[in-house]
Amino acid sequence: MSDWIPDITKLQRLDDDEWLKVEREYAGRLYHYVARRVTDREARHDVLQETLLGAVRGIGSFDPTYTFEQYVFGICHNRTVDWMRRRRIDTLQSETDEDEPSPIERLATSSETPSQVVRRAEFSENARRLLALLLREWVQETWGQGEFVRLMVIEALFFGGWRNKDTWKRFGLNDETSVAGIKVRALVRIRELAQERPEAAELFLALSRLTQAGEANFDFDVSEVWRASRASCPARVWLARSLAGTLPAGPKGFVDFHLDEMRCEFCRANVEDLRTRSSEELDSMHERARASTLGFLRSRGGSA
Repeated sequence: MSDWIPDITKLQRLDDDEWLKVEREYAGRLYHYVARRVTDREARHDVLQETLLGAVRGIGSFDPTYTFEQYVFGICHNRTVDWMRRRRIDTLQSETDEDEPSPIERLATSSETPSQVVRRAEFSENARRLLALLLREWVQETWGQGEFVRLMVIEALFFGGWRNKDTWKRFGLNDETSVAGIKVRALVRIRELAQERPEAAELFLALSRLTQAGEANFDFDVSEVWRASRASCPARVWLARSLAGTLPAGPKGFVDFHLDEMRCEFCRANVEDLRTRSSEELDSMHERARASTLGFLRSRGGSA
């Protein structure tokens, strides 16, 4: 079993066949992700349809920095949150801090000039995009080297938010210093990968500051980018092999850790989809999603 990658050019042309392949391949895993948060069955279908339609509507501005799966799961997450907010709108309103200053008020009281604020925001966004690429490159490199304990340690820190004390005990390392050393070496390697990219000069400087002075004075949080980019999520083929019991010990240890201890919601949804792809409920869901997607494509002049 291999990971199918859609043709973005065809999707942007609103090609029916390519979008139906997307629906067939992704609807199940998206549904299982939604089902973990949305208890009402009809609402699950609604959120799924909104996700697939959102993917169609937004494909023209698809960012190749991310994979298509990250793109569509990001939309699914947002639509799920929207549904949860609609259900709890009164609670959310009561929790709003009315004294929180508006963006304009923050700008007016900031010591930074408007141009400095804009420049910092632009740097942060560009740096995040580049860092997401570099984190995935580091994960792939570490996986290829068979360094699965190192990979689990870094995932525990960046994805799980674990403390050094808990991490060294979990993996049988000597002490907290061992964990700190693994983290610094990983950041140094990521900095080296950044240095190889001419467009990553500012990111290289930021990473240099981070490795020299700890977490302080860094414009964004490496952990946040790690989680948002799903840097360490195993490919679907590895999840399928894990279910089939054909993974070697090293990859299996990491996949089990990612699913059972990090409890990655996206990958757990993938696994549930792999287990139940032929179920009656999913078949019904496929049909509804297919009809909704086709209706939108045809209304926009896509191929029939």
